[in-house]
Amino acid sequence: MAEIIRMPKLSDTMTEGVVAEWIKNVGDEVFEGELLAEIETDKATMEFESYYDGILLHIGVEKGATAPINSILAIIGNKGEDVAKILAEAEKNTPSDKTEEVVLVPKIDVPKPSTANTAVVKPAPVVSVSDSNGRVLASPLAKSMANEKGIDLTNVIGTGDAGRIIKRDIDHYTPYVGGGVAKSGFIGVESFQDEPISQMRKTIAKRLSESKFTAPHFYLTLDIDMDNAIGIREQINILETGKVSFNDMVIKACGLALREHPTVNSAWLGDVIRRNEHVHIGVAVAVDEGLLVPVVRFADGKELTEIGGEVRSYAKKAKDKKLQTSDWEGNTFTISNLGMFGIESFTAIVNPPDSCIMAVGGIKQVPVVKNGEIVPGNIMKVTLACDHRVVDGVSGSQFLNTFKKYMENPVSLLVK
Repeated sequence: MAEIIRMPKLSDTMTEGVVAEWIKNVGDEVFEGELLAEIETDKATMEFESYYDGILLHIGVEKGATAPINSILAIIGNKGEDVAKILAEAEKNTPSDKTEEVVLVPKIDVPKPSTANTAVVKPAPVVSVSDSNGRVLASPLAKSMANEKGIDLTNVIGTGDAGRIIKRDIDHYTPYVGGGVAKSGFIGVESFQDEPISQMRKTIAKRLSESKFTAPHFYLTLDIDMDNAIGIREQINILETGKVSFNDMVIKACGLALREHPTVNSAWLGDVIRRNEHVHIGVAVAVDEGLLVPVVRFADGKELTEIGGEVRSYAKKAKDKKLQTSDWEGNTFTISNLGMFGIESFTAIVNPPDSCIMAVGGIKQVPVVKNGEIVPGNIMKVTLACDHRVVDGVSGSQFLNTFKKYMENPVSLLVK
């Protein structure tokens, strides 16, 4: 009996997948546990193994094509089986999962999306173009406009068909101030590229749109004096074998502050508000297709070097598309840090199911007042975005001030 393989659900938010690569071809022998294809989900490209032994009789989703979960991905069976009959039977026995749309996809040639569309402005001649009678080729409107403006058409470069002078050429015509005519030898080309939207980008758009337009956001910004943090980080990196970044210190300080302010460590679930007693901090990591948020679990209880090692490992796995579902699930709070890109301050959109996300800017040296004197200082701006259904202004402010206390007294990050 042939076995029908359907598009699997490889992440909690996946609704469709893209076949990034077929490892096997129709007619190849396949064994259970052998790599069959690579599937691009909304978060990563994952290897998909066969559950069966047999011959790959049919490919239902071509390389590069998108299909909903539960649609027919492939058929594995014995050589010579009637694929058309199998597909017809499969259509009658479509899974009745009401929570997911099921679409049967027969093997078809899927046209690849166009990667570039180019509208070319015809090259402009270096002099005006005339017909066989010596008359300058120009549209009636261009002639009328030139007459009104006193422009000699023989000095105008035409960009219409066959060098014909048209309205835009008169609009853009500029004579030299000192006499003569400004003629550009530059030939412009209008062009663009249409890129298919990746599954990751689709999910980012969907989830953050839902968050922004469903959760009433408000924002709180605070300045953090980083002088002490800079000093202690230098000492740690001299003594410790593992390096510590400012982002690692931010994660640790957030973890300790969340322990004291469980309201900020909560989630809106519709019928209830969940107060999380554990602290799992999602750390936004940029990849080519968008943004992934791997989770540092129990961040409040980990040492700085341990946090740093985890974050670096997650960043490498994210760029290599090796993150697993367990790596990005379960966050109770999220940090987005753009300080390394020179961004001084910004606001972020709450990452569901969290109630808050903290946007971290770069450290900037500015004049500050200390002990009544103006001295150089190192300031980092952080902005807390809050879901007002769960967190009020006072709760958010109290959390930020506790976070500030830890960052400005960083020795506390080493003893907690």
